[in-house]
Amino acid sequence: MSTLHDLHSEHPSRRGEHPGRARNPLIKVADIAWLEFEKPDLTLTEAFARAFGFQVALRTPHELHLRGTDPGGPCVILRRAPRSRFVGTAFRAHDETDVLRLAAKAGAPTRALPESIGGLSVDLVDPSGIPVHVVAGVDRLPALPQQASQVFNIGSERTRVNATQRPPRVPARIQRLGHVVLQSTTYRATLDWYLEHLGMIVSDFLYLPGQRDRGPTMSFIRCDRGTTPTDHHTLALALGPGNRYVHSAYQVTDLDALAAGGEYLAERGYRRSWGIGRHIQGSQLFDYWRDPDGFLVEHFADGDLFDNTVEPGWAPFAASGLSQWGPPVSKDFLGVDPKSARAEAISILSALRQRNEFDVRRLIGLLKVPTS
Repeated sequence: MSTLHDLHSEHPSRRGEHPGRARNPLIKVADIAWLEFEKPDLTLTEAFARAFGFQVALRTPHELHLRGTDPGGPCVILRRAPRSRFVGTAFRAHDETDVLRLAAKAGAPTRALPESIGGLSVDLVDPSGIPVHVVAGVDRLPALPQQASQVFNIGSERTRVNATQRPPRVPARIQRLGHVVLQSTTYRATLDWYLEHLGMIVSDFLYLPGQRDRGPTMSFIRCDRGTTPTDHHTLALALGPGNRYVHSAYQVTDLDALAAGGEYLAERGYRRSWGIGRHIQGSQLFDYWRDPDGFLVEHFADGDLFDNTVEPGWAPFAASGLSQWGPPVSKDFLGVDPKSARAEAISILSALRQRNEFDVRRLIGLLKVPTS
């Protein structure tokens, strides 16, 4: 086991627990590429997106592509449709050879992506029923000017002299898509699918209070890029009563950009879900917001970077364990807000009637999380 293990977790894995990686994955993806949504009102969507800090890469009457300042493809692809829904996730392969290899081994066809994006895709579906595209050769958008970071005086390090600190209250300029969080009724099968098909590896496992013996119910999963450090998690997966999108996260420059950008959003009537704070798993500075259709999105900065030598950490899944500092976790973020109670109750009853991993004992453990 790696000597780096204890850098991020006080609780190492035990003999016989999930190793957090596949022995012989089909391929190893390089990164997350983009997320796809359908929305009825792209004008309303674009207004929020610009206030949140996205740049528009493509706008037609029926499609909207949002990007960050980093070079590469879009972060989010939105298409006009009668109702709002999350459509799926795209991951970037190292090259088209990996796309062809995955297609052959998974028994799935490949297709050329639209001219507006370019490249090749193999289209899969994970065990939760969520579409997963693995892409390569996508047209590379040029880099855009980034938001300038602040110059800090830290302790005895005095780097700012005869100058003031005046971060502008403007949208926090998005740099890139960092991760997506999904919920699954078939958590273990879905976790293993991502590890085996996409070669991803687990950074941290969470288990429900008093249920470590039954295995984890949430995992923070990163790309395996060998000795090249990558984000602590590109995908997070949690057991729950639905197969659905939970939130997505977009990197900004620093705390000032995140905080001033939040003030800009609040002044325009947008709703903060939870923040500002710093997470434990991943260490990111965070600030969560609801878009006009109710989807949860996150600004983040200063996240952990791991190479492939770091083994999984283990911790109980508890509301108090979601941040190192910041306001108490909100009911809206946890999904226990009274406004969503009826829909969540229907989701729970439906899940309990089906054959999956979400059983009564798991439900009891999950109900303990908000007060733990």
